[in-house]
Amino acid sequence: MGGFSLGIEQAGFDVLVAVESDPVHACAYKFNFPLTEVICQDITKLTADTIRKAALEAWIAHYKTDLWDGKIDLVFGGPPCQGFSLMGKRLINDDRNHLVLEFCRLVLELNPRYFVMENVPGMVAGKHKTWLNKLKNKFKHYGYHGRAQILNAADFGVPQRRKRLFFCGAQAGIRIYFPKPVAGLVTVVDAIADLPDLDSFPELKTTDQVLLSFEQLAQAEQKISVYAQTLRESNYFAYPRAWNPQLLTSSLQTQHNQTSIARFAATIANQREPISQLRRLDLNGLCHTLRAGTGSDRGSHTSPRPIHPILPRVISVREAARLHSFPDWFRLHQTKWHGFRQVGNSVPPLLAQAVGKSIIISLSLTPVSPQMVVTQGDLQLLRFDACHAKQYWLMNE
Repeated sequence: MGGFSLGIEQAGFDVLVAVESDPVHACAYKFNFPLTEVICQDITKLTADTIRKAALEAWIAHYKTDLWDGKIDLVFGGPPCQGFSLMGKRLINDDRNHLVLEFCRLVLELNPRYFVMENVPGMVAGKHKTWLNKLKNKFKHYGYHGRAQILNAADFGVPQRRKRLFFCGAQAGIRIYFPKPVAGLVTVVDAIADLPDLDSFPELKTTDQVLLSFEQLAQAEQKISVYAQTLRESNYFAYPRAWNPQLLTSSLQTQHNQTSIARFAATIANQREPISQLRRLDLNGLCHTLRAGTGSDRGSHTSPRPIHPILPRVISVREAARLHSFPDWFRLHQTKWHGFRQVGNSVPPLLAQAVGKSIIISLSLTPVSPQMVVTQGDLQLLRFDACHAKQYWLMNE
């Protein structure tokens, strides 16, 4: 729902088109990226002509002109990773694995100068290596050379251990670079220390947002880290968004019973609570990999949430977003389940930004800071359930 896109935008690209098959997550994307044409469709049924038509419409939204030469610098994406994940059953014939070939098909049809595919490290482990080799050979046949490398988000300013595979490819004559780790380590305390205690806001029992007073905002400012300040102020090369810094969002409370609260309070940092199996965060350490959990299509609605490092509760969606390097203006679905899945399924923006900067170098581009301030979409986009989100996209095809 936009982590990869945001990082690529921050690096200096205009993202013209996005494809997402899940109607709820496509709505969240549309809310946060109003200049991007969103296609809510199964990629197996999607053609390059549909994408090009959408790209022209987005070009006009960005540049106020229809004078586009049709050339594409970059196609990037993250085909579903569950079939390759070391956490799953790793079935070689998992139907989701074949979506990497659909990504390949669209890259070849769109003929960009550069492409990048993100997936889990399990894609290069054991018999699953055959998938990557198949992709490399296919791209090579059509004139692309490619390289793959595993990057850890924690090496690029994200307070989370999260390793991901990036497979990059380019047309002949274009060199492929991977980003180098940045100095310093950002920790959990850097990410969330300035966020207020949700339990002090009764309204957050029924809504995911609350307006902070100037006094509460001043108290938060006294605890804010350089990392958190960056997520509140800096846009890099992204379009600045119009938002209210006083509005705390994505912060719906989770109601625990007293027994759970006692168990959470007794759990030591970096250890799992024995009943729920939830891991407690270490205030001065890194967050473990945030996971999306299991959707209804795979048996149950679950989304594992870490225990707060100080308070006896699980973290909020906003706290998870901070640990993932999403800026505070970025909004997620109002429910905790969809919100956590959106974070857990996404590429951390700062990691994506590092990859995007390397592509900028590879393509010898010079990014500029946009002056247009973007107003986000209708809040109803973040409130739809699955049924109403599907109806929305059927009406807006």
